[in-house]
Amino acid sequence: MSSILSTLPALYRDLLPSFFQQEAPTETKATCAKCAMSRTSAQSTVESVDGVEHLFRPDTKCCTYYPRLPNYLIGALLSDDSPAMAEGRRRIEQKIDSRIGVSPMWVKPPAKFNHLYKNSHQFFGRSATMRCPYYALDTGGCTIWAYRESVCSTFFCKYVAGADGRRFWMSLKTYLTLAEFQLSRHALLQLMPEFLLDGRDKAEVANGPLSVEDLDDAAPPPKVYEALWKGHVGREKDFFRACYDVVRTVPVDSLERMLGLDGTIELKVLEKLHSQTTAPQLPRVLRFNPDATVKWLPDGSVALGSYSEFDAVALPGEAYALLVEFTGQKPVEAVRQHLRDHKQADLDADILLELYRHRILVEP
Repeated sequence: MSSILSTLPALYRDLLPSFFQQEAPTETKATCAKCAMSRTSAQSTVESVDGVEHLFRPDTKCCTYYPRLPNYLIGALLSDDSPAMAEGRRRIEQKIDSRIGVSPMWVKPPAKFNHLYKNSHQFFGRSATMRCPYYALDTGGCTIWAYRESVCSTFFCKYVAGADGRRFWMSLKTYLTLAEFQLSRHALLQLMPEFLLDGRDKAEVANGPLSVEDLDDAAPPPKVYEALWKGHVGREKDFFRACYDVVRTVPVDSLERMLGLDGTIELKVLEKLHSQTTAPQLPRVLRFNPDATVKWLPDGSVALGSYSEFDAVALPGEAYALLVEFTGQKPVEAVRQHLRDHKQADLDADILLELYRHRILVEP
């Protein structure tokens, strides 16, 4: 089994607390090499239970997202001279040379992309316009995967543990995002303290109106860019490499101090969610989720969806009449016995647990 740490960029192996040595949930349903959500995938079993197309384009998959890479991960990528990372280095160097979305703290999406991302509907996995600039169209892989950021490290289209799995990975994303923010600031404090003292790090996460340059996919005016980078203009790549050198020597206890109370709380949340994900317990009382989407299929089976638009459960049609017997008024075992006595049907506890994890059945 793989550890949580092994699912993340190698840089974190000497930085993160011992909790990250715990076993990671194995997401076998999210088959990235042969996309489980692709229209052309033989593995795709997704049914549209709400009348909306949810399958992905095979030439985008879930990579309709533009990552925000922290300075130290950029430096790690630039410092990796292996042939496997050559294309990723070329693309990030090209991005840095463009000056668009490039600051001492991040190489981030253009403002226009963020505007489209926040104001578009049903585009995820289906819009070539929103395809990641680091996506390898010829192989369907990622050119910078070894140095991916928090969102790309923790997103799955489907979760073996259903809603519990999604909560775990989303909490991990929150923790890693906090780490990215603080580690990038730590590097800046050593190398460009005035960036922090002037409050530039706060401006980096603020959203303002789009400029002419944003609309035209152009670099910021030279004076604006030079004011941002100070004496490092023209030496941005060396600066990012220096950020990597600073961060890779940070001890574990130093990172925990950097993350402070927020990090302590998030770590405890992670521990709790990890337990729920890897050692689930069937609740004593359950009811059929009134918010679940129900679609009867031509073969007489029924598709049920709840926790995710990407993950539906298909059951024999007869099962629906059994599930609605779970009203939240009686314990699960009492309902199971009633079904045995009056409908000659027995719903196995493992099946009920799976339906609970998908939130087809929920606690009242």
